[in-house]
Amino acid sequence: MNRTPALARRFFDRYEPVHGITYFAPSVRTAFDAMGFLGFWRGYFAGRSAPLGQVPVEVVTAIFYNFSAERVAKAIPAIWDISTPAEMVRVRQDTAVAVLQGYGLSDDSPGVAEAAELAGLAARGAPLDGRPLFAANRALPWPDRPLAALWHAATLLREHRGDGHVAVLVSEGISGRESNVFHVGAGAVPSDFIKRSRDYSDDEWDSCVASLSERGLLTPTGTLTDTGRQLKDHIELRTDTLALSALDALDDDAVERLFQALTPITRHVIAGGDLPAATPMALRRDELDDNSARL
Repeated sequence: MNRTPALARRFFDRYEPVHGITYFAPSVRTAFDAMGFLGFWRGYFAGRSAPLGQVPVEVVTAIFYNFSAERVAKAIPAIWDISTPAEMVRVRQDTAVAVLQGYGLSDDSPGVAEAAELAGLAARGAPLDGRPLFAANRALPWPDRPLAALWHAATLLREHRGDGHVAVLVSEGISGRESNVFHVGAGAVPSDFIKRSRDYSDDEWDSCVASLSERGLLTPTGTLTDTGRQLKDHIELRTDTLALSALDALDDDAVERLFQALTPITRHVIAGGDLPAATPMALRRDELDDNSARL
């Protein structure tokens, strides 16, 4: 097998949109509002943390690395007065599948069954060690129907990668709040978007810029220095390297078949129009015209 970390990044750009509609499709927000989760963030934390069960706010703060403790505390544990974790697991999956169906996808759509099977094999074979949110999602019952199974597998794969990314940031001494500022400094996402979506006051943002500047990673204006660029590239490479283990359960032929099946589905999801051009995940769309895994 000739696999490089770049394969893991290209894989991420294919499965993340399938999961990501959970956060951006208006019908999901409408469903959460109807349950009583008024405001985007209560529904977000209820849905994404539900696989963990009713854990203390400190646990969610630790795992949801780049959110402020204050933001998490506004949601946890109050969200569990509205719904149970088990109900939120069900609702999140049902609403995501309904969105995919709204795009014209179904269990019988070309590639869905094969993508679900192969992505599921990858997700179930990925290592659990040091990946708490991935482990919590993997412990959930596996959906029977292909479209739901594909969304579930995409969810596991993105949390597997996310847990690994957090581990790399911790090892490099980049705090959760600094990580957002560092990400913006690399030009990955606009600063206004991150400041708004991740709750930064001007003082906190400036403090993170100053802290990273003192380490020689950012300029005083918040852009990467040469040292910062080297570290950013290292973090992304290590994240991709760790995420590559999610494909260990598949041989090269299966990986190629997965890419061939999944890539047109991802294009279909993006064409649905709910995923914004800018997301915190900095998704890339420029290679989606190529269905191959390039092995």
